[in-house]
Amino acid sequence: MIGTSVQEDLQEIRSELESSSFEDQNCLVTGGAGFLGSWLCDIFLLAGAKVCCIDNLSSGSLENINHLKRNKHFTIRRVDVTNHSEPREKFHYILHLASRVSPEDYQEHPIETLLTNSTGTKDMLELARKNDSVLLYTSSSEIYGNSEIIPTPETYYGYVNPIGSRSCYDEGKRFGEALCIAYYKTYGLDVRITRIFNSYGPRMRADGAYARAIPRFISQGLASQDITVYGNGSQTRSFCYVTDTITAIVKTLQTLSMKGEVVNIGNPEETSILTLAQQILSLTKSNSRITFHPRPQDDPQRRCPDMSRAKKKLKWEPRVTLEQGLQKTISWFRDYS
Repeated sequence: MIGTSVQEDLQEIRSELESSSFEDQNCLVTGGAGFLGSWLCDIFLLAGAKVCCIDNLSSGSLENINHLKRNKHFTIRRVDVTNHSEPREKFHYILHLASRVSPEDYQEHPIETLLTNSTGTKDMLELARKNDSVLLYTSSSEIYGNSEIIPTPETYYGYVNPIGSRSCYDEGKRFGEALCIAYYKTYGLDVRITRIFNSYGPRMRADGAYARAIPRFISQGLASQDITVYGNGSQTRSFCYVTDTITAIVKTLQTLSMKGEVVNIGNPEETSILTLAQQILSLTKSNSRITFHPRPQDDPQRRCPDMSRAKKKLKWEPRVTLEQGLQKTISWFRDYS
């Protein structure tokens, strides 16, 4: 699924990045058929790299990368990142994105989620060590749990329930980060960690257990179905459009001082879930009604990143407003849902 709007977004990302950083480089992207992974496959190919995608399609979709199949510099291996044969190629960059990320989905598959962020991360770190690769691990704002400091800086340790319903993802990501830093300290491996806050945009799944708030609300609004808000909607999130997220991820790879570092990637604008639902209702011109449902266990009340480190080290901050990003995403859902 490429489409004109996605092509335009990709070209905009490309124009912001250093032109020759990835030319003729081999890049491995785990979870490359997923939402963010597929965008990264696109942007690396545009930058002249060769891309190998590993994905077992447990939450990713071939539709996200079908347009790349005829590209001679793109290959896909439909295998699980925790159970695969070692690639023969030497990779200059390894981006480990493989993971279930929707709360309903990862709570239905807790063991697989934990293993992807533990065994899968270890395997990718070992591959990076043998190849002398740069490894980027996509962590999550979920590692902060129900944060007591808002906006939340990278120095905050987190307030997480280690045996709660969300722990398979929260603690899996926390362990993955710890393992990356252990490889950095023990072997001097060039690892970089991005903590991503609520990214959204084209190619997000809106079906079943995979649906997160924005694609679910848009899908419901376009279908004139009830928009389902959990709790009273007062909980907040900070939504970052995919082009901003991808630009920041790539800048993390291009910034030499990010070796062994962790950085928040997100939008510092805090929005309540109820406000989000109302805004999507307005933008979709829907006659749907908002309904309220029991709030899940350990659902964080507030989520907002401190962006000081990203501004200083990456010289980056998000540029797409929530309304602009929602309009782009709604347009994409109209075309492809």
